[in-house]
Amino acid sequence: MDSKEDVEQLEKLVGQLQGLYAEIGTLAKKSPNDAVNTFKLKFINRVLTMGNEVLGRKYKPFEEFDQFESDDAPSTSDVTMVISQYMEEAERFRSDNVRFANGVWKYVVNGEPSEIRSGPPTKIGRK
Repeated sequence: MDSKEDVEQLEKLVGQLQGLYAEIGTLAKKSPNDAVNTFKLKFINRVLTMGNEVLGRKYKPFEEFDQFESDDAPSTSDVTMVISQYMEEAERFRSDNVRFANGVWKYVVNGEPSEIRSGPPTKIGRK
């Protein structure tokens, strides 16, 4: 990551993915084949677009997928599956960009540990 803003974007992405996963995952458990309405799909696609930008080509979960087609109305289970893959790759990206320094986990910015604290990595040795 090149800046504090990159870290903030990643943190925002992770939070939004977790929120979407909780919300759509609940719907998927009740009715996995129900379509996601256009209102929700618009916000899901915004988060996925941000995910593609933040994660870049290396961490993007699916090379051939950018976002859902609004005319296609994906099911709640389809959306849950895709969001879970973005969550996994966002965590892999985060894990690859934290380092233990001075007794705490910190984000790496411009190749060096920054002053921005992080949790420990959960995906180790995959860089």
